[in-house]
Amino acid sequence: MRVGIGYDVHKLVENRKLILGGVEIPHTLGLLGHSDADVLLHAIMDALLGAAALGDIGKHFPDTDEQYKGISSIRLLEHVRDLIEKEGYLIENIDATVIAQKPKLRPYIDKMQENIANALKIEKNQVNVKATTEERLGFTGREEGISSQAICALSSLYENSVMVSDSTGGCCGGCQRG
Repeated sequence: MRVGIGYDVHKLVENRKLILGGVEIPHTLGLLGHSDADVLLHAIMDALLGAAALGDIGKHFPDTDEQYKGISSIRLLEHVRDLIEKEGYLIENIDATVIAQKPKLRPYIDKMQENIANALKIEKNQVNVKATTEERLGFTGREEGISSQAICALSSLYENSVMVSDSTGGCCGGCQRG
């Protein structure tokens, strides 16, 4: 089992869309960034990459590379999924928190979880997204920006195959060999 943690923050500005978890949320301000600036997905990607010891999103998607300008972070998350799979890891679960004074995010969280699960090809119950305010304290409380934190657990295909072969029901849980 491997665990990763991720954090991201972006400034709120006018004339940008607010996209969190792949959901466009109506708001007077949006997040500034080279891509769509989806802080939730950026924190999740960093957690996944960290757990797999594959660096961070800056390494894989540098903000100096024009191919990532304005790109959907859902596409980047799908690429991270491919990197994780290539290394032989399975995503066990993701738990993430978005810190924003406004807007209220509860109405959008189910869709965010669905988008994340679909992009990662995992079950929706493996993804948990929460939202909180900072009671008007700090840059998020003053509505200057939004931040997000995420943690994930990965297991390797090897770990899962050993668990199956070590089961009490035989080699694969259903036969009587072994």
